[in-house]
Amino acid sequence: MKPQVAGVSAAQEDVDAIVALVAEFEYAQQNALPDAFVGLFRHDAFWSIPYGTALTGIDEIGVFARRVLPGTVGQQLTSSFETEYIQFIRPDVAVVRVRHRPVTRDGELLDNLLSRHREGKGRRGCRESSEAGRRWASLVAACPGVAPGTALHLMTKTDGRWLVAFAQSTVPVEAAEPVEVDLPAVC
Repeated sequence: MKPQVAGVSAAQEDVDAIVALVAEFEYAQQNALPDAFVGLFRHDAFWSIPYGTALTGIDEIGVFARRVLPGTVGQQLTSSFETEYIQFIRPDVAVVRVRHRPVTRDGELLDNLLSRHREGKGRRGCRESSEAGRRWASLVAACPGVAPGTALHLMTKTDGRWLVAFAQSTVPVEAAEPVEVDLPAVC
């Protein structure tokens, strides 16, 4: 899927470079490569990880990545990363929305397993549905904290290379009812 692109005019090579940077994040995380992961941030980057922890500068981000990523190697689930939206503030500054989704080590999206189970559930004796349902349930039980999410990155291009200057990772929270926001009228 191609990302939606908005904002000031930017070269397609910059869009491609940002999408490639997000793919590098995915690769570094899935393969527990902390140095490759840290290398995608500016030296003065700021990263707010879920639940409010703030990491300031490449040294703090490096400590976190070196502590957390190696522990993910044996996990049955990892994350896929998809660049959904890029808004160029200037040709060398972009806001990027990245979607994270749980994925099995063999590349199957966790929500696809659940969908296969639900689609086949109405058919009596559907073996594939039962297997998909059991696999989904065992993965959720083994990795209870795994959930889809999004990240918002502010990326800058310095010396021809895109890097993350700011990142805010979020965990989705479903509201019981739709949230309505009243915005003031602008004349």
